[in-house]
Order: sequence, then C-alpha cells, then structure tokens
Amino acid sequence: MTIPRYLTAALWLLTAVAAFSPTTTTTRHPLHSVQSSSSFKLASAAANEDVCTIQILMSDTGGGHRASANALRDAFDVLHPGKIQCDIVDIFTDYGPFWPFTDYPAIYKIMAEYSFLWDWFYHLGASPFGIAVNEFLMELFCFDSFQECLARPSGSTNHRADMVISVHPLCQDVPLKILSSLDTNGQTRSPDARTTPFVTVVTDLGGAHPTWFNKGVNKCFVPTDALYQCARDRNVQPDQLVQYGLPIRRGFWDQASGKEQKTPVQLRQELGLDVELPTVLMVGGGDGMGGIVDIAAEVGDKLGSGSSTPAYQMVVVCGSNEKAKQALSSKQFGDGVKVNVQGFVNNMDEWMQASDAIVTKAGPGTIAEASICGLPCMLFSYLPGQEEGNVPFVENSGFGKFSGDPTVIAETVSSWLASPEKMNSLKEAALQAARPSATLDIAKDLADMVFAQKEKLRAKEPVKVGRA
Repeated sequence: MTIPRYLTAALWLLTAVAAFSPTTTTTRHPLHSVQSSSSFKLASAAANEDVCTIQILMSDTGGGHRASANALRDAFDVLHPGKIQCDIVDIFTDYGPFWPFTDYPAIYKIMAEYSFLWDWFYHLGASPFGIAVNEFLMELFCFDSFQECLARPSGSTNHRADMVISVHPLCQDVPLKILSSLDTNGQTRSPDARTTPFVTVVTDLGGAHPTWFNKGVNKCFVPTDALYQCARDRNVQPDQLVQYGLPIRRGFWDQASGKEQKTPVQLRQELGLDVELPTVLMVGGGDGMGGIVDIAAEVGDKLGSGSSTPAYQMVVVCGSNEKAKQALSSKQFGDGVKVNVQGFVNNMDEWMQASDAIVTKAGPGTIAEASICGLPCMLFSYLPGQEEGNVPFVENSGFGKFSGDPTVIAETVSSWLASPEKMNSLKEAALQAARPSATLDIAKDLADMVFAQKEKLRAKEPVKVGRA
C-alpha cells in the first residue's frame, strides 16, 4: 500500500497540532503510577536515606518493556535486598504532555494490528530524517514534563534517583539532555555535563530500532552479537557495551530465583495436564495480539486426527484476547488431542517447563524464555522491523522455524513431536542459545554502578560520568 506524500507530512505534524489542543491538560500526582521494589514496603526502609535509588524508564508499547523492568527490579531485590529501591515509570502515559504522547500504548496496539502501518512508521522513524524529527519534537514538547518525572524525589528518599535506566527505544535522547540540565542547575543540556549515570538495557533480540543506541550513555547492555553491531553502527563504543543476554522474568532464572525447581511431571500435575502426552504450547502474547485462533484450530485438528484416543496435548494461552479464548474453548477438536485453553497467565515459566514445543509470535522475551526451557520454537508472526530480526535468530540458532501458514505450522509441529530425534536436536540448540543468568548478570553490574555513584554523592565529590 502506498501512502501519499501529503499524508506523510500530515502524520508528522500531528504531534505539533496536538500541542495546541485545549483538552490536553493533565494533572499528575507526584508519585503517579510508580512501581516500587517490594523491599520498600517497610517503613524503616522508606525512611532510609542511605538506600540507593534507580529509576527505570519504559512505556507499555508491548509487554516486553515492563517485563524487563520488573525482572531487573526483582534481581536487585535478590542480589541486594533492602539496599536498592527501583522505581518503574511509564514516562509517556504518566508524564507525556498531551495526546498522542499519553496514548502511546493504545496507538501501538492499533498500528501493530495493521502491519503495513507499523512497517511504514517504523522504517520512517529509523531513517536519519525520522530520527532527527522525532528528537526535535520530543525535546520541544516533552522536555518539561519529562523533567518533572526525572527530577521528582524517590518514594523513599528526598532526592531524585541516583541512576536512570532506559528499557525503551524512545527513552534515550531527551532523558539524557534532562539529566545534564538537572546536574548543572539548568545551565546546559550538553551530554558532557551530565554526572548522573544513565544506562540503556536493550529489550530486543535479533534486531533493534536505531533510537535504542545513544553514544552519550554510560553503558548499553545488548543481548546478541547482532545488536552489539547495531550499537557500534550508531557510534556506541566498545567500552560502553556489555553483552549478557535479555533480562527475563524471575521464574526463568537458573539461580537465586527463590522458587522451588520442579520436574515437568510435577508441573503438569499441578497445571491439570496429562503427564504422558507430548505437549505443544501456543502463545498469542500477553497483550492479546497475534491472531492465534486459526493457527490453534489447524494445529489442533492436525494433532487430533488419526487417533481415537489422545496422542497429543495442546495448551493455548490467549493472553487478554477474550474472543480468542471463547472461540477456542467452544471448538470441538478431534479425539487424538487434549486441548487446554487459558487466558492471561502469570506463571508462564511453569507452562513452558511443562511443554515440549512452543508456537508463538516472534517476541524477544518469549523466544529468550523458550530457549532457556529448551523449547523448539514455531514462529507464526512478527512486527515488521522490530521483531523481524528475531526470525533469523531462531532459525540460524537451529531451534525453530517460521511460517505464517496455519497448515505449514501444523505440519511442522506434528512432525517435530512425532520424531524424538528431531526434538532432541532442537532442544539442544535452544539450550545452546539460552542465556539464563543474563538478568542477574546485568543487575549485578548495574548495582555496582549505583553503589559507586552513591559513594561519590556521600563524599560530595561529584565525578563527571557523561561521555566526551
């Protein structure tokens, strides 16, 4: 589909027009929608000025950004209980100056449903022109309201955060300039003047938008070789880059998770699944996107045919997609397959560990978690640009395939499950690609940084940490 040039200009001017809307005034509580570390529910901790504070900037454009932020917060609690407060802020929803900034999550969902629209915006925004326009508009309209976010006292202290972390591609340029302004009492926005540490933790996997990478950060954590090269292409230097893996949810950690390790048989018993049948898990994404009804129906029909008794088991997690859940719950499948339909679940680690293979959209977090569980991945969709690079990551690593055709998906999955040799090969490749300790490794480095910064502040010896 071709989009006229006048529409291109109009869309880019949309933000500017919204600035003059009389209905865009918002009022925010000083601690609006902040998620704090569970370690700070105690009053004694809330009054402790010696506690290190970290602010994580994100936006709910997809589930992965908040999931990564929560994972880092949990890791701080495990590694240094009671010593680090981590505040997670959806900076656009909570501190955006007006529409469309305040509605980024809703706009994201609309564009993700129409891939041509997402593709166009993504690649335009990744062009030098698009990056320049975005940075100009963001600084023009969002600087003051975002500064309110970055300047506010932490929930348990009377000072702003000791360190700022971004887990979103649009939370680099303007926050860096704001910190420079705050650190110099408004004298300059130059990155050379910043003294507050700023870190980017990239939450994509096989490919990433250029705005993730800003040469002014102290550290940039990337999960793969491909993203390391993306960062280098954006002039982020090797001494700024750290490569561990993707931050993932606590249930997938291989150590210090605080969660009892259970066998697949035990998990299947607890989840109400058959303990013997080969099991395929189908995931449509926590935000409900992905269109899994047709694929689940095709896979279920394929697995259910050819046997009068159950030979396979299929679990479908629909997320917040209630229509998909209702449609699949009411569908009659063949006698050869048992089908378990779920809505939104908060124990995905258990469902994955209880399964033998997964059918999913190409979300980076799901792929990283599946590899830790040794699950072969059948990918059925991706967002152009943003998730496109995740497909070759899986295929080149040897633990999965991609197809958007429900028939091909069903044939592929059934052939995997019917071949123990193939399943073992895929499982070994998945485990080889896994980075189960990445979250704790990242959190350890971040904790060391914020502890060092706190010591400098205590000694009243501010040291410039911005890059020249």
